[in-house]
Amino acid sequence: MLDAPNAIRSPAAQPPGGDGRDTALVRASGLTFKVAAAGGEVNILRGLDMEVQRGEAVGLVGPSGSGKTTLLMLLAGLERPSGGSLSVAGANLVRLDEDALARFRRDNLGIVFQSFHLVPTMTALENVAVPLEFAGRADAFERAEVALARVGLGHRLGHYPGQLSGGEQQRVALARAVVAEPSLLLADEPTGNLDGATGQKVMDLLFGLREQLGTTLLLITHDPVLAARCGRQLRMADGRFVADGAA
Repeated sequence: MLDAPNAIRSPAAQPPGGDGRDTALVRASGLTFKVAAAGGEVNILRGLDMEVQRGEAVGLVGPSGSGKTTLLMLLAGLERPSGGSLSVAGANLVRLDEDALARFRRDNLGIVFQSFHLVPTMTALENVAVPLEFAGRADAFERAEVALARVGLGHRLGHYPGQLSGGEQQRVALARAVVAEPSLLLADEPTGNLDGATGQKVMDLLFGLREQLGTTLLLITHDPVLAARCGRQLRMADGRFVADGAA
């Protein structure tokens, strides 16, 4: 259990080393998020403090409505905090404008959602190449082909999402998330729309790629088996952290 409410720091957290480098990829202090409702403001996140170190795999668990997906959206720069401070990969997300947030996502993040969010009019290869094209990479399609081969879809490059199974679509989404070798991979119930066997294969790929690339992972899941595959678990309830510990 925690020593103090909402005070979440990696068990491996260290102060900046003698060379001045900071090992924390994610750092938040007093992070809040509120939304307006008919009856007044609703507090979704209630003053979170957290650190996630580079290379960590963190399972974010807790009941529905506890604030897990909201926290992920803030870390991705897709929502703005109502209060507090938040930095990811050295970027102060509170201060960035929308264009800067888009560049931040392009340069630092990979995201895998429960729904695949593939562009239906693009082939698997084109879907995976999109983030590299946005970054101006001349080798976008070559790298996308390699990424698809990594997830076992080297033979499906020219297929459209509608021609792929659910598991194949999620593998395309995973390839797209890691193709630029992001420093932070965010995954929100990535097996929620898949059957057990297919979900297991997708998660094996996700953890394997994370290990190969050394990417920091934040995984939202209701599955205790998946959470246990992370080296650390953060438990949320009612917009607060209530536990932090090794899996």
